Amino acid sequence: MSEQAVTGSGGTPAPEQAPDPAGGAAATAPASGAEAAAPAGATPPGPTSAGMTADGAPAAPADVSGAGMAADTTPPAGGTQQRSTDLTAGPGGVMTDEVGVVTGELTLRTEWADGQVVLRVQYKDADEWYVVTGGKAALADPAGLDAVHTIAVALLNRPEG
Repeated sequence: MSEQAVTGSGGTPAPEQAPDPAGGAAATAPASGAEAAAPAGATPPGPTSAGMTADGAPAAPADVSGAGMAADTTPPAGGTQQRSTDLTAGPGGVMTDEVGVVTGELTLRTEWADGQVVLRVQYKDADEWYVVTGGKAALADPAGLDAVHTIAVALLNRPEG
């Protein structure tokens, strides 16, 4: 038995139609769920929207409870933004500009201000922050801050050594 492709206008697939097993005209599949409730011509919500707006920003803050990370979601005064995560430095520690290598339980803070991103570390619960050597870069769009912070945590957090 051969397969028959069902297409709409212009040769594009018509997912709402299924081929007739007898080889006749295509039958229209019944609508269900969100598709049945959506007005004609409207895109129903679902996997294609993934909760994102047209500019790529999430529609609402996401709850990441239990993810092992605590990120500041509101920007501090002065147009800066930052994210912070506790981590354990791997073998050899983390090199800083001010004091050299720091080891052990640390807090990483990724800051964005005026088109620049800076990685800083501190001994957990200490007062002093140190710039991670090589941890400064241009970042025109603050929307990239989460990605930079996530990558930095992945590179520096080595609790198993």
